[in-house]
Formats: sequence, structure tokens, C-alpha cells
Amino acid sequence: MSDENKWSVVKIVQEMLADEKDKSAITPQLISEKMDMVLKIMPGKGEGLDRESVTEELIRRFSVWVGDDSSLVDLNGHEPWLTSERKKDWRYWQRYREWQELKLPLSAMDALDKTTDNVLSMLEDPKREGAWDRRGMVVGHVQSGKTGNYTGLICKAADAGYKIIIVLAGLHNNLRAQTQMRLDEGFLGYETSAIEGDGNKLIGVGKIDPSPALRPQYVTNRTETGDFNTKFAKNLGVSPEQRPWLFVVKKNKTVLTRLLNWIQSHVAETKDPESGRPLVTHLPLLIIDDEADHASVDTGEKVVDEDGNPDLDHEPTAINSLIRQILHAFSRKAYVGYTATPFANIYIHEHGETAKEGPDLFPSAFITNLSAPSSYVGPSRVFGLAGESDRTGALNLVRTVEDQCSKDGKSGWMPVSHKSSHVPLFEGQDAMPASLTEAIHAFILSCAIRGLRGQGSQHSSMLIHVTRFNQVQQHVHRQVLGYVHGLKQRFRRRTDHLSALAELRNLWERDFVSTSHEIEAQIEEESRHRATSWQDIEAVLLDVLDEIDVRMINGKAADILDYADSATGLKVIAIGGDKLARGLTLEGLCTSYFLRASKMYDTLMQMGRWFGYRPGYLDLCRLYTTNDLVEWFEHIADAAEELRAEFDFMMESRLTPREYGLKVRSHPVLMVTSPLKMRTAKTLYLSFSGDVVETVSFYTDKDILEKNLSALTTLADELGSPCAIPSQQRNGKKDSWSGIQWTDATAQTVTSFLRGYQTHPDSRKVKSDLLADFIEEMSFSGELTSWTLAVIGGGTEKILDIAGSPVRMMQRQNKATEGEGKYSIGRLLSPQDEAMDLDEAGWNAALELTKRAWVKDPGRSRRKEPPESPNGPAIRHVKGLGADGIEPRPDKGLLIISLLDPEDSNVSGVTTPVVAFAISFPSSNAGKSVPYLVTNVLWEQQYGSSE
Repeated sequence: MSDENKWSVVKIVQEMLADEKDKSAITPQLISEKMDMVLKIMPGKGEGLDRESVTEELIRRFSVWVGDDSSLVDLNGHEPWLTSERKKDWRYWQRYREWQELKLPLSAMDALDKTTDNVLSMLEDPKREGAWDRRGMVVGHVQSGKTGNYTGLICKAADAGYKIIIVLAGLHNNLRAQTQMRLDEGFLGYETSAIEGDGNKLIGVGKIDPSPALRPQYVTNRTETGDFNTKFAKNLGVSPEQRPWLFVVKKNKTVLTRLLNWIQSHVAETKDPESGRPLVTHLPLLIIDDEADHASVDTGEKVVDEDGNPDLDHEPTAINSLIRQILHAFSRKAYVGYTATPFANIYIHEHGETAKEGPDLFPSAFITNLSAPSSYVGPSRVFGLAGESDRTGALNLVRTVEDQCSKDGKSGWMPVSHKSSHVPLFEGQDAMPASLTEAIHAFILSCAIRGLRGQGSQHSSMLIHVTRFNQVQQHVHRQVLGYVHGLKQRFRRRTDHLSALAELRNLWERDFVSTSHEIEAQIEEESRHRATSWQDIEAVLLDVLDEIDVRMINGKAADILDYADSATGLKVIAIGGDKLARGLTLEGLCTSYFLRASKMYDTLMQMGRWFGYRPGYLDLCRLYTTNDLVEWFEHIADAAEELRAEFDFMMESRLTPREYGLKVRSHPVLMVTSPLKMRTAKTLYLSFSGDVVETVSFYTDKDILEKNLSALTTLADELGSPCAIPSQQRNGKKDSWSGIQWTDATAQTVTSFLRGYQTHPDSRKVKSDLLADFIEEMSFSGELTSWTLAVIGGGTEKILDIAGSPVRMMQRQNKATEGEGKYSIGRLLSPQDEAMDLDEAGWNAALELTKRAWVKDPGRSRRKEPPESPNGPAIRHVKGLGADGIEPRPDKGLLIISLLDPEDSNVSGVTTPVVAFAISFPSSNAGKSVPYLVTNVLWEQQYGSSE
């Protein structure tokens, strides 16, 4: 049975079940009944139909739920226009929706409809006369379906009347061609080629509705040389006809220059009366900037002068300049940047503007945070989020690699810092490390099991990303190809294959069986898989091996053509570097082998190709990587969640994109993200208002531990006799803490403690001197002048005397790898601790704020119900800015200190209690910040040479 036939049955039964889901549960029995009805009417579809596979797919689809998006909007100059009446005859969108319903749950399609309506409504009506300019940004999750989202937006924009649609699609031919192919399927409805004509093969939406009225014009095509070509374009007459024009172009200086020149000479019908530049006034423009944080941002200095006014003579970087000039060539235009990593975009100055380019690409009209469906697997699901004692919510999919290089990282198969001339040798032999062999075995098993689950005709991929150098990739490709080829030969001839067979069986029994049970218990959508035995797997191994292809991905359009051409499902091991890093999709990615190729924050996020959707095979997915990279991804997952939570809170406060940009540019999370992006020195101006900082990594050096303990005892001696921490009433319940506290301590007392305390560099947001500087700066404005200081006790029997009072030590497990010489924990405190100096009225006000800002986003949290206790941002907001009937107290700070049991460090010789601290800063409108220098020396020390 063809895959097309299967999806057709799934779609029809899904539509029948849509009316049932509110009345009763969607059960296998109900699905079977509806399937019988379909096959009675269309018996031809039952031939060879894998009914169990259809049932599993539909159970998964009806388990998926999608949360709400959130947006920050500036309506200045905007005229509302999008009504249900206006949408009545929109055919591009209707056929796109019907086509997508073959592969997506109805809940996901309803969410996409709502999201694209929301984004389109924040753009301008393309039929509005006069000059207008709307610029926005859509922030999705990595590998969460941004292409599908903006394809839906393009369909609706075309229905509404946008005539010129330009998609900026990455830096390389393969990504541009991939994007063109997807838009051929989802928007054009036919295959583009270098030869214009109506004989092009119908695909995708073209099979749903092939009407000639729904055939947008194209200027670029899916071939290797299909980017914008002046010679081809000169023969085209662009006029304000009914059908829109689509351009899919690389972010390349030559290509964009050609496009700009062509627009100015062949499309512009008038000139700007002030500057004399060619101007298009009769065709509304929509630019979609895919991966908008990559290459589009002007990284030049001095965009504005000392007074914050734009430098009209500033020369932006080339790609940024050309994108802006193309926008500047139209009087009616809209720009939407799509990204999963918006950290570079927040550095775009909201007042940046030049005479030649016009305004910069700051998303002044709107920023929208997309929710992801519950079936999405993102950083917080793979790596979890920081919890009180350990990370919470992580799926058991990561396997640690330790044999890729020597302990010091300087030699071995793939050293941390290697050059393009490096030849990978394992234990002196031209061979792969055992961890890579195991990863390949894991991929073989996942392909076999997917086939047994009825997914054999779907694509399966493995990613090997260990170096950015093409020359080194070629060596890796040769080794992997040799191993896979040898394995095929041994299994075909049935000679010398028993040892490999035993290794595969061992991996299946010790890893796959238990992990599958564990994942199925954790995730509702993965709760139904047909049983598989080792005998079943062994019977299909040879067929699976024969189908596996080993490829190098080097940036050419041909890299992705096989996906489009392979109807039976491609099984590919892809070896690549930077060309694989952004945008390029590896269909059905099951196994990743990923070593440190870069430490840049945004690049790390984008290289996480294993994020995304894995329907029916999530339990078979594996990520092989290093402890070092796992730690970085944990930081990144926490940082991304922190900024998204900040966004939700600011949306509730009805801030504009400009206000959000100002806030985020001084956010302490940049202490985590910025050093990963900077190769030259840069000063950040940071504000800790409304934030919490906590030490999570500590030295194990005796002198430093004693120095930090001395800072605490000096503080306690200065403050005198403490009192017990009072309990607090919370909605009929009581929150209580063991330990001691002082109230009304001075700012100077706190800064003296901080200057006497030595923080570990891996506590990335906690630099004690910088915190002291910030507190002093705020105290000059009358804020952070009065402090509550608490030393919270733990549950051990070990007691330390602090200011004459006994305080129990806390237990926190050491997460650091043996030999790293540090002690690392998860989180130190919880929102409950931050609220210890908040009375019941303040606590209730913070809870109400938390509920209002809560966004159902299963991409971040599985929780469908509103929270029952306030979160940290809301607590800090109420403390600093007040609420109805609650007086603001921006003068009050909270310092919490804990004593960690040295035995938990698991470092021999450590006997001194480990002093840890956290500071909860109230929110503030004072706008104060302190300078923090990130240098390229830090880059070299922490991330190695860029050579």
C-alpha cells in the first residue's frame, strides 16, 4: 500500500472523529469502527492497509494539544482590517489547510490558522493606499515547524492581496533549494524549473486544487542554479495582476544586489520625491526572513550617536544593508523575521536608520512567541529544566561520549581544538571510537523497529557532526562508509557477522527495551506501540542495512533532492558541519552524534537538529554527546525558558516591542548567552532588577571555601543576634522554613559580604563584585537600601553555629564530572523561598499575576492547568512595583544563604562547609544598569581558538 493511500485514510477518519472527540474518548475501537465505514465506501483503499499503523497515528493525533501564542504589539499607525468577511473566499489558505491535514492533527491546524491570522492582522492591509511599513518577528522553537507556519502566512498574504513575496532562505544553496521545494508544495502547487511554462508537474497543494487562478508566478526555482537570475528575470513583466510573485533567495551579497537592481530598474514605476530613488508604489511587498538572527543583523558599531539619534551616514553590514534597501524601494511593505534564537535581534537598535537604507530591521510592530504542540520535543524536554535539587522533566535520550579525545582534550580521534589538517585516529588506528560505532548500531536498530511499527516507508536519518572542517569531515565519512559497507558485506555473506549481531542484541536489551517503556510511561502521545521482539528485529536487519546510505552534506542543492525523490523512505547517515547547522532539515532524525564544533549560543541552539517532532518513534531517538555539551545545553534551555517567561510577563503588562528590547538588552541572561557569540571585547550594561541570581557552581579549593565561610561569619557577627524565620499563611496553608534571619540590613552590609565572597566562573549569572556594584548603584537612587538576610537550614544532622544559632547543613548532589575540580548543583532555591518576606496579600497578588501571565505552551511545560502558587517574576514584580492595595517596596532586597554539606561534593579532602547564596531583586522602574565587559580573551580561554 502506498503511503499516500495510508494518509488519505488517516485524513478521512480524522475528519469523522473530529465530531466525536467532545462527546467521547477516541479509542482504538472507535477508530476501527470509523475505518470500517470508510473502507466500505472506498474498498480500494483497504488493499494492503496496515490498520494498526493507522490506529496508532490517529491515537497520537488526538492526544496532541496546542497552547496559546503570545504577542507584544505596537499599534501606532496601524489600521485594523482583518475580518471574517475579508477571509471568506481565501483559496490559497483553504487548499494549504486541506493538504496539511493529511499529515497534521486538527488541533495543530486550528492553532496554525489562529497564529497566521494573528500575525497577518498585525501587518497592514495590502489594499490600503498610501505609504506604510510594518516590521515584526515571530519566535518559534527550534525545529518546531517555522517553515510550515510562514508558508501558511504566505498563503493568507497572497489571498489578502500582497503581490511581491520574497523569502530570504539561509546562506547556502541546499537550504535555499529545500525552502523552494517546500513552497512549491505548500504555496505554488507545482514543481518549479529553469524553463517557464504551464507543463510543470502538479505537487502538494496543486493536487488539492489545480485551478489556473491559483498558480502564483515564480522567479526562482528548485534547481542548483535556481536562485535569482537577472537574465531570466529581465524577460518577466511584473504587473499588478491577480496572481502574486514568489522569490526564494539566499542571503548572499551578489544575489541580493541583483534583486535590488532589478527591482529598481524593472519594477519601480516612480521615484521618491525627496531622495530621487526608484520607488514601487503599485505592488505591496512581504518579506519573510527565515533564520532572521543569522546574517540579517547589522553587527557594525555606532548605529546611533551619543544622544541616541540615528547616524544617517552609518554603513551597515552588507546583507543587512541590501535587505533594508529592498524594503526601502517599496512604499507599502511588511517584513516578518522568523527565528528560534532571537538573541542577536535584540541588539538591533530601535532608532537605527540611514538615508540610504531607511529604518533598521528592529521588529517595531510586533513580536510573537509561538506555542508548540504537546508532541514537540525541545531543549527543555531533552535536557530538562533546573529544579531545586536536580533537573526536572528530562527524557532519557542522551548518551554520554567520553572516548572521542584524551582527558585533556588535546589529542585522540577528535580533539576539542583541531585544525583542518587533523587526521582522526582512534587509539592510533584509522578507525572510529566505540561510541560512534554504538551510535551507528542505535540508528540501525531504530530503522528496523520503525519498519516493524509500520513506518518503514518514512525517512530515517542519523546526524554525525564532529567538526566544521570539510577536510576532516571527509576522513570521518570514509571511516563511517567503510564500517557500514563492511557490516553490509558481513551480513550478506553471513560470515564474521555474529559479533556485530551480538552487539546489536546487547544494545537492544540493555538500552532500547527499558528506555521505550520509560518514554511511553512519560508521554501520552507515545503510549501505544506494538510489541517488538529481538527475533522480529533480527529478521529485517539485512534489508535495513541494504537501505542505509552514508552521505556528506556540503551545501549543494543536490544534498536534499533524494528526500523529494524517495517514495520508499530514505535511510541516511549524514556527515556535516556548518552547512548542516542552520535550517536544513534531516527528515526522520533518529540518532545524533554531536561533539563540540562551536560554543556560540545561537549556533549551538541551531545545531540541535534532534529537537522537533518524532511521532511514534521518540523512544528510539538517541543523542550521543559530551558532558561538556550537555551542561551547555542545560544552560541554554534555562536561558531560553527565562526569556520566554519574561516575555509572557511583559505581554501581560502590555509592553511594546521597543520596551521589551530595552529590557532584554540589559537582562542578566546575556551573561550566559553573549560570551558564546562574541569574538571581540564588548561591554554589556546589565540590570538585575526583577531577577534572581543563585550560585550553582563552587570551587573545591580549601582556601577559597574558607574565605567564603569567613565572609558569612563576618556578616553574621556584624548583624548580631538573629531571629527564627517566621512562617507565612498561604490560602489556608502555612509555609515555613528552618533557619535564621535578620531584617533591615543595610546595602553596605550586603555589598561587603559579596566583595568578600569568591564566585566560581561557571555560576554564569553570578559575579559577586558585579552584584555589589549594582546594589551600590541602586542605593544611590534610594532602592535596595533595606535587606532581609536569611540563612536557610537543611535536613542533615550536621550543624554549624552562625551568630550563636545552630543551622543545619543542606544536601545537594554534585552534578560535575569527576576530575573537573568543581562542585555543581541544580537550583539553590524555589519561588517559595523568594516569597518568605511576602505577606499573604502580596502572595495572593503575585499568584493572580502568575495566572494572568501563564501561557499554555506544551513546548515548554506539560501543565494544562493554571499554577497554584506564584512564580518568581510575579513575586519580584509585586515586591518592587506593588499591586492593587500592595505598596511597592523597591528598597527591599532579599539575600538567602545556604550551607551545603561538603561530603556531597564527592571531592576528597573537602571538609569545609560550602557557602551558597541567592539574591532576589525586586522589580524597578529606575532604569539603572552596571557595565560588564565580555572579552575575546574569555572566548579564547573558555572556547578555544577559532582556528
